[in-house]
Amino acid sequence: MRIENHPILAFADAATVEFTFNGQALSGREGEPIAAALHDAGVRVLRHSPRYHRPRGLFCAIGNCSSCLMTVNGVPNIRVCVEPLRAGMTVETQDGKGRLA
Repeated sequence: MRIENHPILAFADAATVEFTFNGQALSGREGEPIAAALHDAGVRVLRHSPRYHRPRGLFCAIGNCSSCLMTVNGVPNIRVCVEPLRAGMTVETQDGKGRLA
């Protein structure tokens, strides 16, 4: 699910880093948005709506909505569509507003 070659855009080579998502070991490219790495790994549901618990995926991809809020390294309400991926990150889905540990 990753674009490798594009007729107009050039993609810089980035190191592959490991991170965990809900306890599962995954990998992605360092510096790309966490949501992009999750999408490449086949993760399409990032959270569920508060009232009806309907699945929510990537929506705006610019950090304006709340469809991608997750807990990253123990910090809730991180917008993973704009948060860069770094080695060793722990990413978890969160219910509602999230809670500080």
